[in-house]
Amino acid sequence: MSSIRDVARLAGVSPATVSRILNNDQTYKTTPETRQNVLKAVIELAYKPLVKKRKKPKAVDSHPKMAIGCLLASTKGKYSDPFYLSILDGIESELEKLNGTVTAIHTEQELENKEILDRLINARLDGLVMMRPLSEPLFKLLKSYIPHIVGTDTGHMPIDSVEYDHFRVSKMAVEYLYAKGHREIGFIGGGTGNMALSKSRRYRSYKETMADLGLTVRPEWVLDCAWDDQLCMKLVEKVFKTGHMPTAFYAASDLMAMAALRALFNCGIRVPEEVAMMGMSNIEMSPYANPPLTTIDVPTIEIGIAVARTIVNRIQGDTTLPKHILLPSTLIERDSV
Repeated sequence: MSSIRDVARLAGVSPATVSRILNNDQTYKTTPETRQNVLKAVIELAYKPLVKKRKKPKAVDSHPKMAIGCLLASTKGKYSDPFYLSILDGIESELEKLNGTVTAIHTEQELENKEILDRLINARLDGLVMMRPLSEPLFKLLKSYIPHIVGTDTGHMPIDSVEYDHFRVSKMAVEYLYAKGHREIGFIGGGTGNMALSKSRRYRSYKETMADLGLTVRPEWVLDCAWDDQLCMKLVEKVFKTGHMPTAFYAASDLMAMAALRALFNCGIRVPEEVAMMGMSNIEMSPYANPPLTTIDVPTIEIGIAVARTIVNRIQGDTTLPKHILLPSTLIERDSV
């Protein structure tokens, strides 16, 4: 079997010249005589050039991306809370690996608009992520249109739920403050959705842990700020004006802890020398608070990843009983305590 080198030798040219002529390289300048000699040598030697295999066109994906909706938890602006946005980031990044995508993002408040609600239930979603419990009528309506729903912090609802241990984080915070010598510990937080502060798991755990440690919960030091930073500042300043501040506050959100820090600064209160501040969530800004915020880290990205994997498993046929997945939290010591 003849090779390209044999053709080149018989035609009196280089193998590269043979290759260019046989591939009809229009950029290669040669004489008609050289071209004729190469073609003659090819015929004489019965040379058969190797045919390059053409790349097969990419097959059309027979499995279109799974369409997932998301109901963000929000108290003010839709994209104002870095805690929930971090969970959403984990969901989106993991869905990308699992052939899924978030195609609709709304808040519970937006669903009060019938046009938005109709658009969501008619979007033919494969699944929905809920970041807080919904009213029973709204939940039943969505469940009748969307086959698979997974929640984060959705409590008793009959669906898969991925969350952190609300009771444990408050217990960790209060016990840490106690270990640091604090006996007068206030609480900053709010309810969830239409739920009052008294039903909040973080608040209930704060109360129980205070009782277990033999400490008194003083109502004037329990600040229900409804997760509003401006209201949080006003309530802290109101306590300051009474002339009797607790020696420490546990805020059930880093955003509220930072609002409280600002209020304490405005009041001329030194942190942690006069009042210590403990947060909860360890959002990205927490190390840059003034002073850097001691807090409980909640693995938000990992929560999002677990949510994405759970909902994809459901879409792909998992029919086991609803799961309750609890991820661990870690205490982060900085300078505010």
